[in-house]
Amino acid sequence: MIAAAVYAVMQKDLLYAVLATGVISVVLSVFFYLLQAPDVAITEAAIGIALTTIIFIITIRNTSRDEDEYRDNHVEKF
Repeated sequence: MIAAAVYAVMQKDLLYAVLATGVISVVLSVFFYLLQAPDVAITEAAIGIALTTIIFIITIRNTSRDEDEYRDNHVEKF
């Protein structure tokens, strides 16, 4: 879980960072289940893994990258 958190913070690509936070939620959900809190584990799985990750991925897909806009506007056309 710590490795995924460090990876999410250090990652430049937002999509990979969001996927790493999804991994953190999976591990946290398993920990809650092992600690005999299945209701909290199910809630973490539903909100942390599914809902939050999907919302972030949709948001990233609907935005454009600054590098792409710069390249499109500054490419010499022959």
